[in-house]
Amino acid sequence: MSIEKSKAVVNYAETKGSVEIRELEVPVIGETDILLEVSNVGVCGSDLHQWTSDHSWPVNYPVVLGHEFGGIIADVGSLVQGWKVGDRVVSETAAVIDPLNPMSKIGLYNLDPTRKGFGYGVNGAMTRYVRVPARCLHHVPENVPFEQACLTEPSCVAYSAVVANSHVKPGDRVLVIGPGTIGILCALMAKLNGAEVAILGLEADRGRLKIAEQYGCTGLVGNATEWARSWDGMGADLIVDAAGHSNTLQIAMEAVRPNGQITKVGWGKQPCNFSLDPIVQKNVRLQGSFSHNWPMWEKVIAMMAAGILDVRPIIGGVWPLESWQEAFEKMHHGEVVKSVLKPF
Repeated sequence: MSIEKSKAVVNYAETKGSVEIRELEVPVIGETDILLEVSNVGVCGSDLHQWTSDHSWPVNYPVVLGHEFGGIIADVGSLVQGWKVGDRVVSETAAVIDPLNPMSKIGLYNLDPTRKGFGYGVNGAMTRYVRVPARCLHHVPENVPFEQACLTEPSCVAYSAVVANSHVKPGDRVLVIGPGTIGILCALMAKLNGAEVAILGLEADRGRLKIAEQYGCTGLVGNATEWARSWDGMGADLIVDAAGHSNTLQIAMEAVRPNGQITKVGWGKQPCNFSLDPIVQKNVRLQGSFSHNWPMWEKVIAMMAAGILDVRPIIGGVWPLESWQEAFEKMHHGEVVKSVLKPF
């Protein structure tokens, strides 16, 4: 390969703001890896949390950020089968797993406790070239541009939360808390399942709520209880907590109907200084949802290719890698829902 080094967005320490552009060697791949030339990489809320140092997961510093990515295969390891140079692909996030772990053996490698993901456990994709295990790859059809394909990962997070880990029927009332990328995609997944959907945000979120309204959702600011109880006075069938704060669980407990469900997909490291008794009193199912696995990726890509899942309204712009900070700040301040970077 003629290129020996490439620029990368590196989170180099736990201190707030410890992110910068560095020049790194092109990674050397193993016999079961491929070398991916990154076409586009999405900025995730977790990238922002590492930038602002308010995350709640361990990070292997220094590390290249970015786990929402797709591109073209530039090289293949000697034992790789089924893939070739030039293939259009996206990659899952489980960069390191233990194939002998009980969770991995049943296909739930996303729940392997030893799992390490791109962008915090190993070097991610905010660079031109990234080493990817071939088992992580999925084909991207020609009719799906990479700036949309790189949103496969957050779409799979939403698919996992709403379709796999929740029970949504046509006509259900679903309230999503938090109009970020994951929240809006969760709302969209609920709409695709025939639910009546509202999404709750803050006053500063009105711009992002308008994006959700393009998908036929009701945007709410302030108190969501009135909407949740407006049908029969009992509350929403499902609350999806996609906010990054622990106290939103209290909002969810108030708005959910008896015998309903709360699915928590948003991270919040703050302690919950309130009682969980409403979950008991209402006979509510509290469900966590983390990551995704192979069949979910295949479903989401098929939905994108068929035009069922349209992520274009969520994309607020595409920035060159050198402008990473502007892209981060646009998301951090709520000016856009999703920023996308283009490494070259």
